[in-house]
Amino acid sequence: MSEVVLKPKGIIDIMVEAEVINPDVFAGKTTSEIEQLIVWQGAKQLQLCDFFDVEGSAGSSATDAKIIVRGNVPRVKHIGHGIKAGEIVIEGSAGMHVGSEMIGGSILVKGDAGSWAGMEMKGGTLHITGNAGDHVGCAYRGSWRGMYGGRILIDGNARSQLGGGMSGGEIHVGGSVENFPGIRMNNGLIVVKGDAIRGVGAQMSGGTFVVSGKIKQLSPGFESIGTEKDPKIGETVLTGEFIKFTGDYALSKTPKGILYASKDANEEV
Repeated sequence: MSEVVLKPKGIIDIMVEAEVINPDVFAGKTTSEIEQLIVWQGAKQLQLCDFFDVEGSAGSSATDAKIIVRGNVPRVKHIGHGIKAGEIVIEGSAGMHVGSEMIGGSILVKGDAGSWAGMEMKGGTLHITGNAGDHVGCAYRGSWRGMYGGRILIDGNARSQLGGGMSGGEIHVGGSVENFPGIRMNNGLIVVKGDAIRGVGAQMSGGTFVVSGKIKQLSPGFESIGTEKDPKIGETVLTGEFIKFTGDYALSKTPKGILYASKDANEEV
């Protein structure tokens, strides 16, 4: 696999939009051609080499291309936007919209990620080893359908509206989430190993949401239909006893959404 290494040149003040950091764009280009790719900083068009030192060449196809961003780039947006193949490794934290609309390939963020990570994702794998911001796997503003497919893995915590409008795929969170995760979810799977604050699955019409920790405020439109021990959802096997809910009845009289909540952590529900 051919490798291109990008080394940030210094601290970035105004956010940079860099959809070009993508194996599909790099494929077939020389080091010089990659350096000259256009990025945006505010209203200015600048070259990638204004912000990164570039080493290596990408090879002939995206499938065989690997991009390594060697450092923290929290003010660089849209890395891997629409990626179809290949691999991106960010050795630090990433900015907003990392992996947005990705179709295939893989992105590994060895740190935190900003808001809108994996927005309207259709395939591939996005793995964030730290924490993530708001709207992971969510829909664009004004749209009702978020993530369609693929997998998002977050080892740490995620903030609010995780998986908003989710229509397929999987999101796994190793830590906790905040407000309205799974809002308007209609398909797919979300698993949260930690706690959730409120609004889990609000306006949910389908899909499955799992909370292995405590839900601080359960949405009123959910109805308990019993308990299950070590339930299996597709290829995902849960450990422990869970209260099983259906909902959201505030949205429909015949909802198909399923919410599992740890029985031990939610005995008062």
